[in-house]
Amino acid sequence: MQININNLSFAYGTKTIITNLSLSLNSGDYLVVRGKNGSGKSTFIKCLLGFNQVKSGMIFFDKVDITEFKSWTKFGYVSQNFDDFNYEFPLTVGELLQISSLKKTDESTRLKLLEKMGIFDIINQNINSLSGGQLQRVFIVRAMLNNPEVLILDEPTASIDKQNKEFFYDTVEELHQLGITIVLITHTDDIERLNYTHLLSMYGDLTTTFEERGVEISGGVL
Repeated sequence: MQININNLSFAYGTKTIITNLSLSLNSGDYLVVRGKNGSGKSTFIKCLLGFNQVKSGMIFFDKVDITEFKSWTKFGYVSQNFDDFNYEFPLTVGELLQISSLKKTDESTRLKLLEKMGIFDIINQNINSLSGGQLQRVFIVRAMLNNPEVLILDEPTASIDKQNKEFFYDTVEELHQLGITIVLITHTDDIERLNYTHLLSMYGDLTTTFEERGVEISGGVL
């Protein structure tokens, strides 16, 4: 999916968070969005996913204005708040995945995704009994059930240990190699490990820089 952002601006009430942000991604690109807490990363993602209402002419998906866009199953999203996920009743990993798919997904597809993520053996475990690393993988599988063209991961390594972080990076790279457009949000500077194609840095003072890897495209005060 081609993504074009043209002078995106967004404010909560009178507080401006993003102003005049422009960037373009082609299908299969890998964008890392970095910045400290409060810099506007999550606001940007909420705009991209339609959670925050933006004006016509600011965001286009395959040349379709976001205000007219309907094909949201083309997006997979893993929130940064998965560690707060909780059910008041028993629910296994398998049951969660069965009720999460927006498209018709057979059991073999779910099992293959679980195996790919290295969590096939926890399919019958209660969702509330999982570690942070296990839960993260479950939610990646959940996001992949609809065979998305774009996978958005909002600070997915915040609550996992170093070993699981390395496994996660490898998994994301595999997904990228399949042609999925990746948008990964992080507040750390540990990005050289990632095989990204583009980098958006958000500084929290209404300044950003957008770079193709190794080549600065735009930057400064926007």
